[in-house]
Amino acid sequence: MNTIYKTLCSPKKFIIGKNLLNNPSYFIKDFGNKCFIVCDERLIDQVKQNTVKSLEKDKITSHVERFNIECTKKEVERMCSIKKSMGSNLILGIGGGKTIDTAKAIAFYEKCPLIILPTAASTDAPCTSLAVLYKENGEFDQYLYIPNNPDVVLVDPVIMVTAPPRLFSSGVGDALATYFEARQCYQNFGNNLTNTKSSLVGYSLSKLCYKIISENIQKAMDSLKCKSNSPAFENMLEATIYLSGIGAESGGIAGAHAICNGLGSLKELHSSQHGEKVAFGLLVQLVLENAPTGEIENVIRIMKISNLPMTLEDLGYKNWNDQDIKKVASISNLPSDTMSNMFRKFENDDIFDSIVTANEMGKRYKQISIENLKPNYPI
Repeated sequence: MNTIYKTLCSPKKFIIGKNLLNNPSYFIKDFGNKCFIVCDERLIDQVKQNTVKSLEKDKITSHVERFNIECTKKEVERMCSIKKSMGSNLILGIGGGKTIDTAKAIAFYEKCPLIILPTAASTDAPCTSLAVLYKENGEFDQYLYIPNNPDVVLVDPVIMVTAPPRLFSSGVGDALATYFEARQCYQNFGNNLTNTKSSLVGYSLSKLCYKIISENIQKAMDSLKCKSNSPAFENMLEATIYLSGIGAESGGIAGAHAICNGLGSLKELHSSQHGEKVAFGLLVQLVLENAPTGEIENVIRIMKISNLPMTLEDLGYKNWNDQDIKKVASISNLPSDTMSNMFRKFENDDIFDSIVTANEMGKRYKQISIENLKPNYPI
């Protein structure tokens, strides 16, 4: 008899508070005394000056290593080698999604506790037990499935609200797809990211994620514009980092992320953000579903407020070639990807047609003002 498992996965602790980047030691000191810090270049000086000193107060020694742009097998191996030479017993990842995924991979291979301190709300990577590895040329390589979620996730809104606005928008794009993908998985008995079945709690958290985004996005963008924290901005951090991560991992992903992976084959899009591609992938998924107009228009409303790209041209693909898009469709529809969690099996031509249609739909909605797109999220 085959046993069916449903799962709910999350980090042990999720903490939001001002100035955690400068003073994280209280939440770290119980996990080890030799910290290997993987850090984005943007904040490496601040980390060396403030974070390291905070750790020293609790007798934690540190080595800070700069992340080299792409989360590849080669970069993970390089980091693991340095970590071993330093004798570190604790990993602290400070940075964006790819830096965080690299820290996860190091902690997995080196069997160390893992603390994550994201510096931008660009993806839901901080809370999940999944790392995305890329090839040296920037194309998607593979998912690395890790047995454990991070031990602690520390979110500093002061750092988040001063990060480049495009990164926050990318996080909104990634989180916006969470509910719609989890809905497909839950209704169609698809697999979540732990290769088990979607749980009711995971699905419900994805709904809450969408509700918070729908209600707070405009006020949060005001905070971002003036680089000042607010309750709405912190609500969005809970949605885009915690709820999106738990909703995706326990609820599952479907067409939007499959399209995102296919778009990775377009070299013109290698500089685009993960969440930007996921958001366009969501438009494609909604076309495949023939979703209600009101549902589509609330998604479009959020995308427009967030300044997310709505067409392939907006993403950076300027010279249309059907063969390129057919390749995207084909990669998106590989049996190993998550298009299989959709309500039925699609042919490559179905996906190609939906990409073309979603692109045209995006062009149309670009001409419609936000004021004419009313909030509509009956879930």
